[in-house]
Amino acid sequence: MATTMAAADDGLRPVRIWLWICAAMIFAMVVIGGVTRLTESGLSITEWRPVTGTIPPIGREQWEAEFAKYQRIPEFREKNASMTLDEFKTIFWWEYVHRLWGRLIGLAFALPLAWFAVSGRVRGGLLARLCGLLALGGLQGAVGWWMVASGLVERTDVSPYRLATHLGLALVIFALVQRLAMRLGDRREPLARGAPAVLGRATLAAIALTILAGAFVAGTDAGFTYNSFPLMDGRFVPAGYGDLAPWWTNLFENVAAVQFNHRWIAVGTMVLAIAYVGSIHAGGLDARARRMASWLGVAIIGQVALGISTLLLAVPVALGAAHQAGAVVVLSLALATHHAALRSARTAR
Repeated sequence: MATTMAAADDGLRPVRIWLWICAAMIFAMVVIGGVTRLTESGLSITEWRPVTGTIPPIGREQWEAEFAKYQRIPEFREKNASMTLDEFKTIFWWEYVHRLWGRLIGLAFALPLAWFAVSGRVRGGLLARLCGLLALGGLQGAVGWWMVASGLVERTDVSPYRLATHLGLALVIFALVQRLAMRLGDRREPLARGAPAVLGRATLAAIALTILAGAFVAGTDAGFTYNSFPLMDGRFVPAGYGDLAPWWTNLFENVAAVQFNHRWIAVGTMVLAIAYVGSIHAGGLDARARRMASWLGVAIIGQVALGISTLLLAVPVALGAAHQAGAVVVLSLALATHHAALRSARTAR
């Protein structure tokens, strides 16, 4: 049995390496997307051309034509009316790189997948899961344009709901790719019981909720206000928290409520994650599980500290991008810790 498992794992090693490379590319995509948002570059390309859009403007005439398209949208008229062509080029390149990197991820996933399928290295249920991931990647491109389109006619920015959907789907794809890569190295069924298993799932859910809450902070530019911690304008709960009607819109559109929710959901998630780390260390799990748990604890404390620093300094681009990258690091370590803890628990049995 051990020999068969080892042979199966050896045969899938190229697939695992490929999946980890794809996960790293998705991680980079999230960071590039964060910089694109922080530099307000996301609306600089006003058309969706999946194929011809890979070629950037060449020569002054093409640049001026692209700039003229941007000048027709509300963001230019209401916020950037004094922008020069050279300034436009700066925001254009960020959005161009963001879209180009997305296309490269698609190719980096689709072409090796086709080879693995033709060669028979992946088949059956694994092939179906990989094709499902490819379809999600295509959907993500469409969601990205759906998000951009929300800021081209009546708004000067994109819809925070669509921004959260775009970021959320990116992280779902990232998590699924990482999870599959880890499971290919350990084909046994995970343990479904015990404190580490329960706390692990709760921690992952809390991290996901924190990231989505952060997406609404980004979508409403809430990080540029209430730049103090722990109080907001001298109060724990800011004035105007529930001013919008219907009440539920405060959770997604009210700047004061959105920022308050994100900061305290993040703190609560940190406390839960530390309890999870403690349960792994106290539960007699193996060294690898304890090591991953320790890294998760360090990462989530660092992420909260980075978030507070970013807030206090009114969201400089470098810190804002680092904070978004840190969210993906925390998610990745939580997935790895959960996997290691379940594997350790199975071994202990």
